[in-house]
Amino acid sequence: MFRRFVVLLAAAGAVLAAYPAVASGPEARPLPRAHAHNDYEHERPLLDALDHGFTSVEADIYLVGDQLLVGHDPQDLRPDRTLQSLYLDPLAERVRANHGHVYPGSGQQLQLLIDIKNTGAASYTVLDRVLRDYRSMLTRYTDGHVKRGAVTAVISGDRPRELMESQSVRYAFYDGRLSDLGGDAPASFIPLISDNWTRVFTWQGEGEMPTAERAKLRQIMRTAHRNGQRVRFWATPDTPGPQREAIWRELLAADVDHINTDDLA
Repeated sequence: MFRRFVVLLAAAGAVLAAYPAVASGPEARPLPRAHAHNDYEHERPLLDALDHGFTSVEADIYLVGDQLLVGHDPQDLRPDRTLQSLYLDPLAERVRANHGHVYPGSGQQLQLLIDIKNTGAASYTVLDRVLRDYRSMLTRYTDGHVKRGAVTAVISGDRPRELMESQSVRYAFYDGRLSDLGGDAPASFIPLISDNWTRVFTWQGEGEMPTAERAKLRQIMRTAHRNGQRVRFWATPDTPGPQREAIWRELLAADVDHINTDDLA
């Protein structure tokens, strides 16, 4: 299905139009809209996604003691699977090797979506300290200004909004919801709007997308892009087949920024 995903991207006018649809491995071309949902569940977290050109990956974290452990549920946690070991250290090594880039010869940034699963404020306080050690590769916010890095960390899940808003220096950004769209918070704080597809739309890829829902989706995208924000939907159909393809076509046609999938290949 990955080949077909690339073809869909190209058909939608993405920058991959000139790239080979089968590229993978170390020479994989970056896919600007590909988001690896629950990336840590793959055999090689982060690395498999990068070998397929994904430019956004998602990691769920739990604070256990003073460690940020990666996993979907508490029973999945292991002391050797930390945010640093699975994501931050490999990314730092890769950015150094590629002279400041995640992908060699490409300025395409990587989004690291960090989903806090427990104790939001406490987890973020530890995470903030951890991210400081990787600040040379991270996009950061300083006194009203954003300086771009090779990797942009965005915080989802149990997000301590007031704590994050109070920081004059931040190495991570806030994952908003559709309720934040058109609000007072700027893109320098909320660069990403994510929401549950099934809470917003009834269409699940069977038949034509209802005209009213298509118009609603495109209005969401116009508003977000006017504000300098990107959009992602989770809980879209992800079983390979015509329903998923139909959803992806509509998302791409509407210029949705991140296409959510568990299926790398």
